[in-house]
Amino acid sequence: MELLSLSEVTKTYLSDGQAVRALDGVTLSVERGSFVALVGRSGCGKTTLLNVSGAMDFPTSGEVRLDGVTTSRLNDAALTKLRRDKVGFVFQSFQLLHTLSAIENVELPLLLAGERNAREIARERLEWVELGGLGDRLPHQLSGGQMQRVAIARALAHSPALLLADEPTGNLDSATGTVVLDLLRRLTRRQNTAALMATHSAEAAAIADVVVRLRDGKIEEITRR
Repeated sequence: MELLSLSEVTKTYLSDGQAVRALDGVTLSVERGSFVALVGRSGCGKTTLLNVSGAMDFPTSGEVRLDGVTTSRLNDAALTKLRRDKVGFVFQSFQLLHTLSAIENVELPLLLAGERNAREIARERLEWVELGGLGDRLPHQLSGGQMQRVAIARALAHSPALLLADEPTGNLDSATGTVVLDLLRRLTRRQNTAALMATHSAEAAAIADVVVRLRDGKIEEITRR
């Protein structure tokens, strides 16, 4: 069943007075529960595709539909609710709040959404990523791999329909990256969450059900496994 669809999506930016086309007529469908890897050279449009998919940005032309809703038609309040309820984000640089403990980082988006059982859910998600005993530690007291696992727990805390991951292993060594990828694959299956992951890593792309190769803002090839 389709969760995300992009239809003839084009995204153009202005850079030094010149129009730069980051996406050029991209059409893509992502099924619920599927794991999709976006691959290609830097500047090929991977991050832009993630941003428009998660309603963090909007196409210059074409249409993006997330869970049946056309994102460009929503007002600010509806967009905030859509991102809060439907989308989780994992970044290369972790983006944890350094003054909050691990469990507080996971708990925060739940509190902002008004979840009464936020602490209980946050504790459970940390157990999912095998950090149940480290909830009181601040980010600087954790390794890179542990920080990324906290970020994954935070992204999945509200059981999103779509997980967006931008180079989630880019700051990790190969062994730690393998652990993080295994967690991403296992936990998205557990929640039936669709995942869209931008990566330069062949090892990361190998875990995906679908590999989408981008070149100059266009889809060059789609491989289904």
